[in-house]
Amino acid sequence: MAAVELILLQRVEKLGQMGDLVRVKPGYARNFLLPGGRAIRATKANTERFEQQRAQLEAQNLKRREEAERIAERVSGLSVVIIRQAGESGGLYGSVSSRDIAVAITESGLSVNRQQIQLDQPIKMLGLTDVRVVLHPEVVLPVTVNVARSVEEAERQARGEAVGLAAEEAAAAAEAALIEVADEEEVEISA
Repeated sequence: MAAVELILLQRVEKLGQMGDLVRVKPGYARNFLLPGGRAIRATKANTERFEQQRAQLEAQNLKRREEAERIAERVSGLSVVIIRQAGESGGLYGSVSSRDIAVAITESGLSVNRQQIQLDQPIKMLGLTDVRVVLHPEVVLPVTVNVARSVEEAERQARGEAVGLAAEEAAAAAEAALIEVADEEEVEISA
């Protein structure tokens, strides 16, 4: 199939900036760029119309970007806690998806939808995970997602303490070391 020529109406990651003339596969244009209002077909009429409205579109884009930057500054360092059931090894029963993260972020005071969450794959383990929230095509907010079994466990994870199986193993190793030291002391005392 032949590539489709489009004019971008906003910055699209890994594709181009506003006003760029790009060639993409028809499915990408039909399913993502055109319905999302991110681009228009590069016909002569559309090109002329875009050039007439370019200053207005750039001003709107600048205004939205500045607003997104203000929001990003206000909530920088955002961390959300998601409580889930998990097995002994820390594997979740189910997973945490972008929808779950969007709900948690919205509850913390920043209104986002699941399409704004960039998550390569669902979270399936307990622990801290960094996620990107796209507030504007040019403004990305890093958010830390803390997945834990309980609020107390989430607090320990946030402090950097080992939780779950790793914590139990560390405690067992420390206990074994104490027993070994105690045995050595008993041997010295009896000698």
